[in-house]
Amino acid sequence: MQALNSPRILFISTLKAPFIQDDLEFLMRFYQVRCWIGSGILQVFRIILACLKTDIAFCWFGSTYAFIAVLMMRMIHRRSIIVVGGVDVAKDKKLGYGIWLVPWKAALIRYAFRHADKIIAVDESLAEKARRLAKYNGTNIEIVPTGYDTSFWKIFEGIKTKCVLTVAAISDGRRFRIKGIDILFEVARLLPQITFAVIGVTKEIASKFNAPPNIEVLPKMERKLLLPYYQQAKIYCQPSRYEGMPNVLCEAMLCGCIPIATDVGAAKSILGGIGIIVPSENISALASAIQSGLQLPEEAKHEVRKQIVDRFTKTHREEKLIQILRVLYQ
Repeated sequence: MQALNSPRILFISTLKAPFIQDDLEFLMRFYQVRCWIGSGILQVFRIILACLKTDIAFCWFGSTYAFIAVLMMRMIHRRSIIVVGGVDVAKDKKLGYGIWLVPWKAALIRYAFRHADKIIAVDESLAEKARRLAKYNGTNIEIVPTGYDTSFWKIFEGIKTKCVLTVAAISDGRRFRIKGIDILFEVARLLPQITFAVIGVTKEIASKFNAPPNIEVLPKMERKLLLPYYQQAKIYCQPSRYEGMPNVLCEAMLCGCIPIATDVGAAKSILGGIGIIVPSENISALASAIQSGLQLPEEAKHEVRKQIVDRFTKTHREEKLIQILRVLYQ
């Protein structure tokens, strides 16, 4: 139900993703929301026109479109929010990854970060990158972690299988390396007696890389189909070279998977001492961690789940978003 005298919100994103959809559906329950998801020159004109009929622009990810929204809202003396999720604070020359590698785009994002009324970062590690890249003090940044549906992502009460699961949306070779799937393949070759599964790889990309026989490569799937894989796998492995706050890692932990992740992005913050953190690109350390994780008792899955339940609920995120919107729209 929309609140009386509630702000008109323009929701902007360049892509559709479950965690973005969660925020959109929540906002639509309480506010008047217009949604523009997409890219291209037409999107620019849509945003400009929509801003004129909007009280608050809510931008998921810092992007050139977020810059347009922030600039427009400043010109008409209204408010803007940018949610920083990870890719928008990436500048990795080695991987050739990140909007900040393009000078003119970096200038636009720097302006957007400095002049948005509120930057919502899902983890302090991303807030630190935003401050450093935008070269400012970041007084408009607030940490609000993503939240998860603990009633949907839940533990299967049977005995877990000794399988290592990884979930990553892979549509090109660069992303294959960013997510460290090539590293995982090497680890699987070192551990031929262990079963692995990678979900989210397109058929085209899968055909370009020779997966070891003990790795099952599966395409992207919706949440209800993904859930049983989380529930059955004993280990969830995040072998990434770069990450923001990986939602799949949190989902897997809610389902009782022992987390093993490289020390990038928010992984260490998410694990909070649970599971195993290894250096990025260290194949032997990752292989050793997987072997150790498989030896942990079945009961460990309950402690793993509690780590996420206690810190990353949908309710907490929704309450924080309402507080922020209330302050901005007074």
